[in-house]
This record gives sequence, C-alpha cells and structure tokens, in this order.
Amino acid sequence: MRSRRKGDEGLSSLLFVLSILKRPRHTHCLLTRFIFSPSSSPPPLLRRPPTHVNMTVKRRAHGRNKKGRGHVKRVRCVSTGKAIPKDKAIKRFVVRNIVDASSLRDIREASAYENYALPKLYIKMYYCVEAAVHQRIVRGRSKEGRKVREPPARFSGKKD
Repeated sequence: MRSRRKGDEGLSSLLFVLSILKRPRHTHCLLTRFIFSPSSSPPPLLRRPPTHVNMTVKRRAHGRNKKGRGHVKRVRCVSTGKAIPKDKAIKRFVVRNIVDASSLRDIREASAYENYALPKLYIKMYYCVEAAVHQRIVRGRSKEGRKVREPPARFSGKKD
C-alpha cells in the first residue's frame, strides 16, 4: 500500500470529480456547486457508496464449527470422495454387525462355542453437504428450524 503524501487529497478528489463528469447531465450543476463551496458536504448524488454492506447470513456459523481456528484439516466424503473441511462435514458414527442377519444365524449354528458374540464394525462416516442432502442423511430446514441447535431425538431401539 502506498503511503499518503501531502498533495494526495487533492488528486483523489480530482479523480472523483472526473469520474462524476461521465455521469448524466443533471449532475453537472450539482458538481459546480460542490466545487465552488468545498466547506459543505457533497450533494447526495456525488457521495461515494458505502464500502461495506452487511449482507444477510443464512446460518450463524456459516455452516461450520470452526470458531477460533483459522484452518481445519480436510477429510474425504465417503460418497463422492470430495475433500471437505472436517468441521463442515456431516458426521455419522455407524455401529454394525460384521455379517448380515442370515449369515449370522448360519455362523451361530456351525460354531463350536455356545454364546460367542461376533465383533461389531465401528465406522465414522464423513459426508459432504451435497451427498448428505442427496442421500437424505440431512434435510433442508425452514428459517426457524435452522435456529434450533439441539440434536433430534435418538432412536431408542426395541421397547418391551
């Protein structure tokens, strides 16, 4: 960035005035009044637009869980293979039997042990947003629904 020198204010205002000369004719009369009375603030048509406009935000954390960290490692989506930030990924922890129910019955009948419990398969699945929405793992929510931060009720299994 260039350091400001003593004559820069006049140069920047001159460039601003020259950019206004390209505007429609009715602004010239406002321009002449502004040039001959520099103590007053510029008329509304000649004011510069604000440099920063607050845009609407859809999610309060912008779809992430990063907070104080500047950078987060990436993980691979199990569906698409896309590299996504770990805090943005939709995470699901899956606990399954290693074999399906029909094979499990065959293994129990052929087993020499009476009550042998087969080990389970524990997998942490990461999905990118597009794949999770497409596979209906998560769904789009209404404006009020997006503000709800508590997790949905868990599936409790069989009740006797």
